[in-house]
Amino acid sequence: MAGRAGSCGALGHSVATINRAMAMLADEGLVINRARSSRIVHIPGGAPNKSGPRVILIGGYPGSGKTEFGRVIARQTGWAILDKDTTTRPVVEAALERMGRSPHDRESETYLSAIRPAKYETLTATLTENLQCGLSVVVTAPFTKELRDKAWCDRLAATVAEYSGTLQVVWVYCDADTMHTYICRRGAARDDYKLGNWAKYLDGLDLMFEPKIPYVSVDNSAGARPLQEQAKELLSKMAELRERAWFFTVRPLLARTRQPPNLSTGNLGSSTSNG
Repeated sequence: MAGRAGSCGALGHSVATINRAMAMLADEGLVINRARSSRIVHIPGGAPNKSGPRVILIGGYPGSGKTEFGRVIARQTGWAILDKDTTTRPVVEAALERMGRSPHDRESETYLSAIRPAKYETLTATLTENLQCGLSVVVTAPFTKELRDKAWCDRLAATVAEYSGTLQVVWVYCDADTMHTYICRRGAARDDYKLGNWAKYLDGLDLMFEPKIPYVSVDNSAGARPLQEQAKELLSKMAELRERAWFFTVRPLLARTRQPPNLSTGNLGSSTSNG
């Protein structure tokens, strides 16, 4: 069999078709044309990601290691990190003091009904603002109430999708003994109630909790694999899924630029016939 002149391998696209597709990608800044017909894939530095921002939302009980895992992800990717405590704690403590309560209160009805909802509203608003700017972010907070609420999870997924983003939810698991060790080690005043009423506090936790949204579980118990290894594995899987999505986006682009066969030449096949 003789190959059709001007074809491009097994895909069966002509050189002209490939060139048109590459020109379209170059117009979007995703391909750089170089001398001698060479090309490289390009993501403009500092520009919003053409394929959409990524959001890794990390939840887990206090002392589980979710914030540390978020920092590991942020260091490996260079993405911004939005931590609930860092983002809201100074305002929360000032508000509690103005209300005549301890700045470390995290258990009272006042905190749970008035302060906590505002903290999460602030965090999700900051997340959304980054999405609007096309920026990938790592978000860390317990999310214990939010991730058990299917409606909240659906709204989160819809918000990320609205800005062509990719969402990955992570739940950090940690056994009770290891959590106790981590909480003692950090020595935060907001943990005084937990440590002073540890058995009662544990009774209120569902250690086998599963979010109402597709998620990946990370184990930070003593003896588990290092968080750095688990982070690399997570990012590798996310990159693989993203590459697949890119492939199935580019192939339709090639199909749209492919021209119908020229019927006047009679060259409708890839082989010759003896009649």
